[in-house]
Amino acid sequence: MNYTKILVVDDDSNIRDMLKQYLENEGYEVKTAADGYEAIDTFKKYEPDLMLLDIMLPGKSGRDVCTEIRKFSSKPIIMITAKGDVVHKVVCLELGADDFVVKPFDMNELFARIKAVLRRCNLHDEPGDSEVIKFENIEISKQKYELKLKGRSVDIPPKELELLYFLASNYNRVFTRDQLLDKVWGFDYLGDSRTVDVHVKRLREKLDGVSDKWTLKTVWGVGYKFELIGN
Repeated sequence: MNYTKILVVDDDSNIRDMLKQYLENEGYEVKTAADGYEAIDTFKKYEPDLMLLDIMLPGKSGRDVCTEIRKFSSKPIIMITAKGDVVHKVVCLELGADDFVVKPFDMNELFARIKAVLRRCNLHDEPGDSEVIKFENIEISKQKYELKLKGRSVDIPPKELELLYFLASNYNRVFTRDQLLDKVWGFDYLGDSRTVDVHVKRLREKLDGVSDKWTLKTVWGVGYKFELIGN
């Protein structure tokens, strides 16, 4: 038994019950919610390690729930969507979700995604990540899982911090999207390279105007780097 807590949010009682049964059989502790308002309330009370969140919910949509949760928690969220096109994938990631599955989904794929997301989100507990990276107006601590800009703590989802930490710790080095997927998300990640683009876009929004001594730069046709300007 691993006692990892998962919150399942879906307005379809059959899907809720099925997921609850399968997840409990795998050793997870599970709570469920049927709509967006119940999801937020249960999340605050239950404090799950991961949430499975249907994007189409009555009352408050899964999009709104994800946005609301990201205001106070960086716990991993896997969105459940009925559409698998690129636009919906990007929307899920831009909302702050860590991954997504498309209905109808295979349970083995879902379990693989749950395990991969939990593994990635626990990377900051590994030895060797205690160093605080500092440049002008920015401090990144992977051990404390904290980003400070101009001395103030900034809320940041897990993968964004891991990506920023990796690039900043290898400043002035260019990495391809595939290299970043391997180094930050892990070789077992089941998504595609658009994930990197989405996370870089969100990081740039946070870092805009913080300093003119460094930048998160796109190297066209290659990838990305954390560049120290003037070096």
